[in-house]
Amino acid sequence: MTRCEELLGTDFEGQRTDDVDDVIYGGYDHPEHRERVPGLVRLLGDASAPDRERYLACLTLVAWGEPVGFQAVREATLDPRAAPWYDLLIDRKFSVDSSYGQFSAATADSRELAEEKGSSGLRLETFRSLIRIGDREYFEEKLGDYLDEAVVRACLPDIRAVIGRGLDSIAAGVPYRFDVATQLVDLANSVVVVDEESAVELVLRILRAAPAGRTMAHAVAAVHRAKGPAGQVLADHLYGSGNAHVRALLEEDVVWR
Repeated sequence: MTRCEELLGTDFEGQRTDDVDDVIYGGYDHPEHRERVPGLVRLLGDASAPDRERYLACLTLVAWGEPVGFQAVREATLDPRAAPWYDLLIDRKFSVDSSYGQFSAATADSRELAEEKGSSGLRLETFRSLIRIGDREYFEEKLGDYLDEAVVRACLPDIRAVIGRGLDSIAAGVPYRFDVATQLVDLANSVVVVDEESAVELVLRILRAAPAGRTMAHAVAAVHRAKGPAGQVLADHLYGSGNAHVRALLEEDVVWR
């Protein structure tokens, strides 16, 4: 049995598994997952190990709230495409790397263990690092919707900044291989729980720059979350500018009149 098979191919009942999620999620219920952490740290840092194994080690460490995992992701975001696992996971829709979406989901899942291990501050900074590349890398709809209220509050300047950079790139005609406008809308939607007016302002800026049907459909989430008049302003804009699908989504929301 290889080192990776011992660490990530064996569940906590001692059974072999081909699904690393069995190990990752099993770790939440088994404190003995800590016994595997040193081996995972060594695997992550072994430049001679297969890229896939290093990626899985990093993903697991992040999900388990381990500082080494958080730090590895933060370092990767400094030069996202230089990560050893870049292009290992390819999204079917856009044919681009989707590893950062997986790291975002793992960071979200790590909340309880991060609190237990005293690494919540590193978890927050990992989210901040991921947000900051939201205008460049594809997250497979696993960024904006994965930010809890505390993260949004702390990272609001970063969210504003990345949306601004994305809009500048769209205005300049920078070519993208994925739907960056919709990804930015998802980020703006996350702001609703903190500041509805600012969130709607951000969403409307994006829609004016890129008024595509898919982007508008995602913007409906902000209407569903809003409780005040700003949500109504956005609903009116979407109803007047959107297609039949967007209007149908709006009509499912009892807030909209």
